[in-house]
Amino acid sequence: MMEKPNIVAKKPVILTLEAGTYYWCHCGRSVTQPFCDGSHQGTEFTPKAFVLEEETKVWVCMCKYSKNIPFCDGAHKGL
Repeated sequence: MMEKPNIVAKKPVILTLEAGTYYWCHCGRSVTQPFCDGSHQGTEFTPKAFVLEEETKVWVCMCKYSKNIPFCDGAHKGL
């Protein structure tokens, strides 16, 4: 049986991020949402790394059910 992630919010968080590598929390347990803090240890979840080449405004998934992780695809509307 697959574990289900914790739903943090049923809406995305809108952030303007600098260029760099980020690690999105997939388990929903991190206290540094939407980013990973290692709370997934002992679960089947792993963080999703993503790279931004320049400062970018992004809509980051907080429900953890997007099919376009780490970005919001509107999946929260069906939860």
